[in-house]
Amino acid sequence: QVQLVESGGGLVQAGGSLRLSCVASGRTSSRYAMGWFRQAPGKEREFVASIRASGDSTRYADSVKGRFTISRNNALNTVYLQMNSLKPEDTAVYYCAARNTMMYVPTTRREYEYWGQGTQVTVSS
Repeated sequence: QVQLVESGGGLVQAGGSLRLSCVASGRTSSRYAMGWFRQAPGKEREFVASIRASGDSTRYADSVKGRFTISRNNALNTVYLQMNSLKPEDTAVYYCAARNTMMYVPTTRREYEYWGQGTQVTVSS
């Protein structure tokens, strides 16, 4: 089992920045690919970004490319999502997710085994 706890959400004006963190505990998190997803009110949970267990490969949704950066520090069992140039449409609950694989970078919701409780991000116009 892996437990995931997100933090760093909040209220920010359009054009601002936030950095989300996700701390993993339990089994060796450095063997897990990690991802960020988000869910806005009335919408499906959608993929945002993901990173391979080794940290050497990343994937992004088209809507966040060039604005968001995912990274990880395996020594701290932490994955980050740096969000710049935020837009009102980025408003959502952001979830951290993990999958036990060192081979590839999952990008779909069904590929992930473990989920955090989420952190709210609100971008005002």
